[in-house]
Amino acid sequence: MRVKLSRLAQIVGGEIIGDPDLIIEGIESLEEAGPNHITFLANPKYAASVKSSNAGAIIVSPEWKDLGKNLLVCEDPYLAFARISTFFSTGDRSPLGISPQAILEPDVSTGNDISIYPLAYVSSGARIGDRTEIHPGVYIGKDVRIGCDCVIYPNVTILAGTIIGNRVIVHSGTVIGSDGFGYAPSPEGYFKIPQNGIVEIGDDVEIGSNCSIDRATFGKTRIGRGTKIDNLVQIAHNVQVGEHCAIVSQVGISGSTKIGNQVILAGQVGVAGHLNIGDGVRVGAQSGIAHSISPGKDMSGSPAIDHRTWLKCSAIYPRLPEMRSLLRDLQKRIDFLEKKLNEGK
Repeated sequence: MRVKLSRLAQIVGGEIIGDPDLIIEGIESLEEAGPNHITFLANPKYAASVKSSNAGAIIVSPEWKDLGKNLLVCEDPYLAFARISTFFSTGDRSPLGISPQAILEPDVSTGNDISIYPLAYVSSGARIGDRTEIHPGVYIGKDVRIGCDCVIYPNVTILAGTIIGNRVIVHSGTVIGSDGFGYAPSPEGYFKIPQNGIVEIGDDVEIGSNCSIDRATFGKTRIGRGTKIDNLVQIAHNVQVGEHCAIVSQVGISGSTKIGNQVILAGQVGVAGHLNIGDGVRVGAQSGIAHSISPGKDMSGSPAIDHRTWLKCSAIYPRLPEMRSLLRDLQKRIDFLEKKLNEGK
């Protein structure tokens, strides 16, 4: 794809310093970019690389307007990079239609300009919206509803009754709608509780590879609009995840917990069941959440505590052996002084 720098400026609402007619053919890193590439500077620590870069143009924030190169000045260079990268990566996505090697049961409803690849299986009563792509090896269960402009990558399993909104991306190996982990203890062992609910995924959600989102015992397990889920995440039955959350790899959320809007759970966070995590909460990596959290809190540690407190505690941990030795020495001195005082009496 070949496009003028002025066209990219229109896409991101940026200001051009330099040649607006410069032809740009793609986006690359500062080190790899050539004369017909655009790159970006979002972190000041890479500013030294700008002078040696061969990039035709650079996306920068307003404080870097004097670099003496072709610049696309934006308030948020990283966001501008994301939008321009999306523009170049869209490519030709002509619809495939329905492959003869795909299997569609009776009573499947499909929209316009769809792509269903070989070896996909779509069960009876499923509905697939316009321009959606279903890749090889995907299983879609009975009465599943998938919206428009979705991409379901190879070997995804979407089980019966699941509802998926528009512009949703699901990466390979993910299972949506598996049974929740529900058992009633009995003298004979664990008695399985039927999981009769569904999963509902909102618009503009992206789900990474090898995730598992369990169906509800009854009602719905919900993932809110705009939420992004990394690889290897487990979301249990009846969990409610709000809008525009970021859930990073290896997070586990136990059953019936409610996650507010714009919550960030960093890698390997574990969340116990039946909790309420308020809007805007941020939780540091490898933290364990055992109690509900009020909106706007930053938490870290296991069990999780206020992030600032956790930082202070973390600074102390390496000194604990030294402090223990000092306490022992002080205890010996106190014992010695007390003995002397008692002898004086």
